[in-house]
Amino acid sequence: MCGIAAIVSHQAVNQELYDALTVLQHRGQDAAGIVTCERGRLHLRKDNGLTRDVFTDDQMFKLKGNMGIAHVRYPTAGCTSSAEAQPFYVNSPFGLTLAHNGNLTNTEELKQALFLEDQRHINTDSDSEVLLNVFAHELQSLGKLDLSVDDIFQAVSGVHRRCRGAYAVVIMIAGVGILGFRDPHGIRPIVFGERKSEQGSEFMIASESVALDVLGFELIRDIAPGEAVFIEESGILHTQQCAESTDHCPCIFEYVYFARPDSIIDRISVYKARLRMGEKLAKKVQREWLDHDIDVVIPIPDTSRTAALQMANILGVKYREGFIKNRYIGRTFIMPGQKMREKSVKQKLNAIGLEFDGKNVLLVDDSIVRGTTSEQIIQMARDAGAKKVYFASAAPPVRYPNVYGIDMPAAHELIAHNRTEEEVCVAIGADKVIYQDLNDLIDAVRKGNQTIEHFDTSCFSKEYITGDIDDAYLERTEALRNDGAQTERNSESFIIEMQNND
Repeated sequence: MCGIAAIVSHQAVNQELYDALTVLQHRGQDAAGIVTCERGRLHLRKDNGLTRDVFTDDQMFKLKGNMGIAHVRYPTAGCTSSAEAQPFYVNSPFGLTLAHNGNLTNTEELKQALFLEDQRHINTDSDSEVLLNVFAHELQSLGKLDLSVDDIFQAVSGVHRRCRGAYAVVIMIAGVGILGFRDPHGIRPIVFGERKSEQGSEFMIASESVALDVLGFELIRDIAPGEAVFIEESGILHTQQCAESTDHCPCIFEYVYFARPDSIIDRISVYKARLRMGEKLAKKVQREWLDHDIDVVIPIPDTSRTAALQMANILGVKYREGFIKNRYIGRTFIMPGQKMREKSVKQKLNAIGLEFDGKNVLLVDDSIVRGTTSEQIIQMARDAGAKKVYFASAAPPVRYPNVYGIDMPAAHELIAHNRTEEEVCVAIGADKVIYQDLNDLIDAVRKGNQTIEHFDTSCFSKEYITGDIDDAYLERTEALRNDGAQTERNSESFIIEMQNND
């Protein structure tokens, strides 16, 4: 999961791109990058770390220009090497830089074609670099020295024909303008907006509408599935549908967990969707657990607060904040595996004993993925004096890998995979587990925009909307991206980077 932003302005954009990344930081904390363009020359800074750590005052000063793109990264493919931080750059044709959110599902096939047919070199394991080179080849194959807007949209059409999977993309063409586009299924979110200035219109593209709000841009709309938006360096906006066919299937997990509650995605308020999730879950409790003895509802910070509050209201039970989150835990350089996750829970959360002592507690979380965090939090509640600990998930059981840009790669690492809800309850040490029903989750989100006929629910249902995912693909992905494989790759990457720094 990543966050992307792009701005075409009549003034310097370095500070505003930085501000956009801080607003989108929840979408990725492993790396950050900004590239700007000044009179056709590109200025790039990217590295591992949080936005505030990657950019110094001196580095910000060097990011000159009135247009640029930016990225925050949480890796779902490749490794955490700084070489895979974005934006990516290719010098031919014209000078292109790309920032990408999502995951391609035919990366290996594309890599072979790029090498054998397009004669392009891929230097990392990132599918984002593959995507950039596919676009570069499509643009170069037109054989134009002076690009027209139609040429750019034609290149996007070529990307749609060749690439499968999820992608929300911004690309800057040096001295020409900024392009944004979305895969034909619209899996990952991307919006654009406008701001009026004395010099004329300025435009911004971002993963979430909240980034536009903070910088004073008025939301125009989401980029439609298969659509491309191009903004000339002078500030002229163009839009065009570039896919032969589309089927809008946004990722439902954006509403469950990833997006900020103050964002609007595909005309659906994330905040209101989470309220409705809490309402649906409370009604399930009333329907299936009439004699419940819940004394207090306590959210697990932060994304479950909205659903938990609504649950408490409908059930007529007290709502309390029982956990305090430490927001000043430093990040780990190497991607955390299972042991690091176990350690970090105790560092990040502390229970308020008065809210647990002698009570039957319903803990509410947005989802249960690996189960490690849930198990430790339940134990923390017991240690704080809770009589009984019930656990509610605003999402259905996560039983299958996600291949479209969410870090749920290995089925055997998912606590609900090949387990019943009762077995999950035992595994995490709860007295009872209450999961959201999938149909209720879909209804809760879809109520905000009835025109969306279906969502990507693959991690719950194993229904992969791109139609190219089978068990063999999932087995290959699991072998490459499980905790053990990631730890090994990142350890090698760490050693190489240390040697390069000696």
